[in-house]
Amino acid sequence: MTSDRPVPGVDAEVPHSARVWNYWLGGKDNYASDRRVGDEFRAVFPGIDVLARASRYFLARAVRYLAGEAGIRQFLDIGTGLPTADNTHEIAQRVAPDSRVVYVDNDPLILLHARALLTSTPQGVTEYLDADLHDPAGVLRQAAGTLDLRRPVALTLMQTLGHVADLEEARAIVRGFLDLLPSGSYLALNDSVTTHRENAEATRIYNESGALPYHLRPPEEIASFFEGLEPVPPGVVPIATWRPDVEDTDATRGAAWGGVGRKP
Repeated sequence: MTSDRPVPGVDAEVPHSARVWNYWLGGKDNYASDRRVGDEFRAVFPGIDVLARASRYFLARAVRYLAGEAGIRQFLDIGTGLPTADNTHEIAQRVAPDSRVVYVDNDPLILLHARALLTSTPQGVTEYLDADLHDPAGVLRQAAGTLDLRRPVALTLMQTLGHVADLEEARAIVRGFLDLLPSGSYLALNDSVTTHRENAEATRIYNESGALPYHLRPPEEIASFFEGLEPVPPGVVPIATWRPDVEDTDATRGAAWGGVGRKP
């Protein structure tokens, strides 16, 4: 979408979380309604663009660790969102060209852009599934067409579980996936937290916009998604401080927490 021309099946008048996120990342796959809400959010929390990039950088560092040091060759990316620079398959296959990556989303807008994701090295595989994270068993049945579920898989959930309002439901989704994945699999996750005042207020306003609401959680609730897993140091922390490539100068430090954990 390089213009505001409507796409069939997509309501351009209602802001969409993936398009708003795309706008904050500097992308062009968004409409006037998304930019309006994005600007309203930014007026309250000027650091949202930095946070959006910090989440992408966290994904990149986590995937590099998983494909490199941890030796993972299979990735299940839940809540893919719109394609942008350095998607999971690009990062993983840069480290390990034979990596197999399955993206999962159930939004018609994302489906329209799926072809942009379906690229791969000759040695690896990239696939897209139209499926619902609320049904882990169903997602994994489809993913089994691409991934060998007898071997470890890295499950990534980036800024996704905030769209699940109930904590126990969100925890059940994570457990549902991990219970069906073999020992040696990993969880990599991040979400925004309640403890950043500007982000919390901007999110409250955003949730009144008509877009799919996003629910902030305290850091200890983000950490609870990793219960039963072996934490990869430094554990569940503000995302800018998880194995940073450069000195942490992120003005939004503490707005989102995340980590990586291994299933014993």
